[in-house]
Amino acid sequence: MAAGPLELWSHQSMQILVLLSLGLQLVLFIFAGVRRREALLPRLLLWLAYLMADSTAVYAVGHMSFSSAVRPVREHQLVAFWAPFLLLHLGGPDNITAYAFQDNQLWLRHLQILVVQVLGAAYVLYKHIAFAGGGQDGKLLRIASYLMSIVGVVKYGERTWALKCSTLENIRASLKTQPPAIHNHDHPQDKATDEEFHLRRAHTLFHVCKFTIVDSSVLELEEDSMDGLEVYTSKLIQGVELWTLMEIELSLMYDLLYTKAAVVHTFFGYLVRVVSPLSVTTSLLLFQFTSKDGHTRADVAITYVLLGGAMFMETMSLLNALASSWTFAFLSSTRWPWLRYIALCNERWDRLRRTAVWLHHLVKGDRYKSRRWSYTMGQYNLLHFCTRPADTPLTSPLLGRLARALGLNEWWNRKHYSGTVKMTDPIRRRFSVYISRLYGKARFNSAMLGKKWGQYPLDRRGLYSGVLKDSLGVEFQEGIIIWHIATKVFLTKSERAKSVDAAPDVHAIRVMSNYMMFLLVERSYMLPGMPQKRLYQQTCERMVTMQSADPRYPSRPRVVMDLLRVRDAPHSSISRVVEREGLANNLYDKYADKEFSHLAPRLTHMARLAKELLEKDKDGAIDSLQLVLDVWMDILIYAGTKCSREFHAQKLNSGGELTTVVWLMAEYIYHASVAQRGDVV
Repeated sequence: MAAGPLELWSHQSMQILVLLSLGLQLVLFIFAGVRRREALLPRLLLWLAYLMADSTAVYAVGHMSFSSAVRPVREHQLVAFWAPFLLLHLGGPDNITAYAFQDNQLWLRHLQILVVQVLGAAYVLYKHIAFAGGGQDGKLLRIASYLMSIVGVVKYGERTWALKCSTLENIRASLKTQPPAIHNHDHPQDKATDEEFHLRRAHTLFHVCKFTIVDSSVLELEEDSMDGLEVYTSKLIQGVELWTLMEIELSLMYDLLYTKAAVVHTFFGYLVRVVSPLSVTTSLLLFQFTSKDGHTRADVAITYVLLGGAMFMETMSLLNALASSWTFAFLSSTRWPWLRYIALCNERWDRLRRTAVWLHHLVKGDRYKSRRWSYTMGQYNLLHFCTRPADTPLTSPLLGRLARALGLNEWWNRKHYSGTVKMTDPIRRRFSVYISRLYGKARFNSAMLGKKWGQYPLDRRGLYSGVLKDSLGVEFQEGIIIWHIATKVFLTKSERAKSVDAAPDVHAIRVMSNYMMFLLVERSYMLPGMPQKRLYQQTCERMVTMQSADPRYPSRPRVVMDLLRVRDAPHSSISRVVEREGLANNLYDKYADKEFSHLAPRLTHMARLAKELLEKDKDGAIDSLQLVLDVWMDILIYAGTKCSREFHAQKLNSGGELTTVVWLMAEYIYHASVAQRGDVV
């Protein structure tokens, strides 16, 4: 049994490697776009393909060089023709260069690998093809090999250059040499849809996004660029359109950081994409006219597969490049007016773009929203976690037991008790209004003024003192813990929060409170300040001891569900609402009128905050629900503006984050208000 695979590998190792390399390239091409969404299984497949693709091609070139030294030239002349295809595979598809943000920093390593692999492929071609005989057939195969080698080297070098251009340092340097491109969308022949118009406007204002992402909040714009911002100021401050613009801007930034967009949409990039399919087609024809005598049918078939795969990939690369919205940006700002007239004024490019979008609709079966954010918000509720069932054979999930056995209990708790919800339009509108209030009329926000998180809404109501001031905590993450628990206690005991008309506010408060706790537990790197993991664990331990005992014996169906459950999210169908409200009442009763406890300072602050909110809610002088909602929005905006730019850029590779959208929106509203006033930032 064992001899079969070993014998197959001994005689067919090169065939297996080149086909595997081609297959991995197809996987990368097909699944690269899933990084815009948090799709677990496709992302896992993409990650494996990304890790294996380069190593497979590198190993294949080395294996080919080694085997060529010990085997007859004529026997492996056709196999040597596969070496340029491996260089082409190392270049990768256009829609993925880096899997993670840190991969861009390794462009020098890719440059070194490029040199080594080109030398290895050149050695193989020199040994078997350059001076091999074969008459006219050998000449045709040599020409085909040279053509494919040139294409492979150029594409691999292009990928290395794209990695270099995608670092924040190079993006910052490019802003000094590339003026902002202001595109005119108002010509009468422009029949773009609303989605296309937003996309083109995003390209126009993309320099603002690039200035922001490279940690430069100051725009040094020319007068024409400032005029362009003024043109769109009235549209920028409209709620839904502003969200659309931010989503598309971040999608364009994703292209810049993780794909070849920076090098494809240049004159040289378009030239390469036109020449590459022609070169591959020429190589295919040359091979077709080459005699196949002396070569096995399997090797000939594999060569055709490699040529067909290369033709497909290069043709798709050309079509995708020409139909991309980046091409519109290139044509709009090109130095050649005749090219802009031929492509745009005669609607040739518009027809190509509409055809590409129609085909996308046909294949995907949905609206063309690939550049839009998923509107998902992570959710984690501390009281929900602290009222979890005891770990017994009847209630403990099987996967949870396995995780504990492997020492992954903490990881399991984060994943198992978290979930996601869809962000609603009312919440989006609330954020737009609140951010416009902060940044409107070119005012600095609370973060720029050095104010504390949550201070602005308290200051505006004259409440930044005493209990409410202390409730914000010494550290940012401590403030989240205090306000998260206090919010649940307040909503549990407030009569107004239970009324029908307060339902939208209550839902928004819960969603944002759970979202910030989700970031603290699952993605603390997206939050400013020192990590408060120990404080979080201590708070959990104290809350667990205060939960009400549940003497009810679980039913048989419930036992089966508990054993097989993968997620126990706060909003799931089995959400322990009664238990959570019981724990909230217990916390309030114990700490509301108690002296300050150094053993449980966060719970003491929490109870005092909840009591203060409830008293103001009864007085009716202040809308406590609106106050809590404003504080959570201010905390979220503060988190976004104080998060590292590198972490914002990293998160674009896994669906994006709400704090990133809000942060960019705040920057745009501020700069738009400055442009409207005609001030200099």
